[in-house]
Amino acid sequence: MLSVDGLAPQPVLPERRRGGRSRRAAGEAGSTTAGAVLRRIPAYELLGEEALVALEEQADWILTEIGIDFRGDAEARRLFAAAGCRVEGERVRFQPGQARAVCATAPAEFVLHARDPRHSATLGGSHLVLMPGYGSPFVTDLDRGRRYATIEDFRNFVKLAWLSPWLHHSGGTVCEPTDIPVNKRHLDMVHAHLTLSAKPFMGGVTSPARAEDSIAMARIVFGEGFVEANAVMQGNINVNSPLVFDETMSGALRVYAEAGQCVCVSPAIFGGAMGPVTPAAVAAQTHAEAMAGIALAQLVRPGCPVVYGSFHNTMSLKSGALTFGTPEANLVTLALAQLARRLGVPVRSGGGQITSANSADGQAMQDSTSAMWATILSGANQVWHAAGWLEGGLTMGYEKFVMDLDHCGAMLKLVAGMEASADALTRTSYLEAGPGENFLSTSHTMQHFAAANYLPGIAEAGPYETWAEGGRRTAEERANDRWKKMLADYEAPPIDPSIDEALKDFMARRKIAMPDEWY
Repeated sequence: MLSVDGLAPQPVLPERRRGGRSRRAAGEAGSTTAGAVLRRIPAYELLGEEALVALEEQADWILTEIGIDFRGDAEARRLFAAAGCRVEGERVRFQPGQARAVCATAPAEFVLHARDPRHSATLGGSHLVLMPGYGSPFVTDLDRGRRYATIEDFRNFVKLAWLSPWLHHSGGTVCEPTDIPVNKRHLDMVHAHLTLSAKPFMGGVTSPARAEDSIAMARIVFGEGFVEANAVMQGNINVNSPLVFDETMSGALRVYAEAGQCVCVSPAIFGGAMGPVTPAAVAAQTHAEAMAGIALAQLVRPGCPVVYGSFHNTMSLKSGALTFGTPEANLVTLALAQLARRLGVPVRSGGGQITSANSADGQAMQDSTSAMWATILSGANQVWHAAGWLEGGLTMGYEKFVMDLDHCGAMLKLVAGMEASADALTRTSYLEAGPGENFLSTSHTMQHFAAANYLPGIAEAGPYETWAEGGRRTAEERANDRWKKMLADYEAPPIDPSIDEALKDFMARRKIAMPDEWY
């Protein structure tokens, strides 16, 4: 068995999973906060025991026989070697069952604290957290068309996410502010999340230094002691599938883990390109890559909060174009949620309202609805890309954002489940109305009509004649009005002016300390 840096490898035994009682208490509190929804419908169990064991054994085989490259990160390899892994060059191979054992110290549930405690969210268990799209370099709207995103666009989407009751999280790189240098834009993005919203958020991960800046800004707002003891932000760690962590991602992972902040490990596999073409193979490979990243977080800091993520989809094997909302990808979504629950960690769905469509048209909404239904039914705890996604993630659409918000609200009404109480069954209504009479004027209807059904803000349910007289406006055109009104009505959540000044001072000092980089 080989090691690095001359350290003799020692097997790591799983520590007892920490904080069971406190996690249960946190989960009970989370069910009543604005920051998460408590799922009251069961998750769909796609696979039986035999199939799940086969996927887990395949993942373990990949980690044992093939291994994972941790490129450019000697410290990560040192940690794995000290834990008893075989390290040869940049390749790390685990002992059979070892990755799962190391992952055992990750909490099954944890609270992601928001600046406004009313918006703190519990991740794990039966809790569901929705957040907007992530990472788009372009934005589009009906007025100005498709264009490179700016910091103004970024701030607009943070404001829209803050205003929506259907999103519980401010997101991360909602869109790339390309008018700010690459090495400095993380400062403006984190500042926007911390001041224009008071919901949970994600920090920078495009270098370890940018991760450190993000955590430093969180400490200014929350206080160093609070950040040391609590998760107040997340870092998105993308795996360079197949089977590679580069030094940027693993380095940022270690920064977040050392600070006790949430690490989201997200393999990105397109069947036929970054992995085999079958859903089962994609699920098993995702499981292997996710466990490797979660294990690294636990070696850095046992008990570090993590989210098991994925970004899996299919591609056209004729053209090579990416496809979204497909049945094969949806099957993987369902299977991965089961694997994550068996691993004992919160799961981020690989779905959300994602599409390869270039505008908020019928294809966009069909792709998005298909992916979102699988995501919700899977039992995912955190749903990324729940609003705004277009063009395979290259573009955030203003109209698509608010159209997706309507669907988010409908999905949240669905997960609330069905009540079968005496009031819901309402025998008195039958005594009032009787056979052949309508129920619109019964006392039960009058009492409940305002909240009985979910009412979307954009959908048009009126007669054809009214629609035609109103100019035959499409849903996308009505959405254009909607996002503009939301931004016009926006009011920032209050923040102590001295804290905001400290944030701005930190940003100014960091920007002066380094030259602009535009790559």
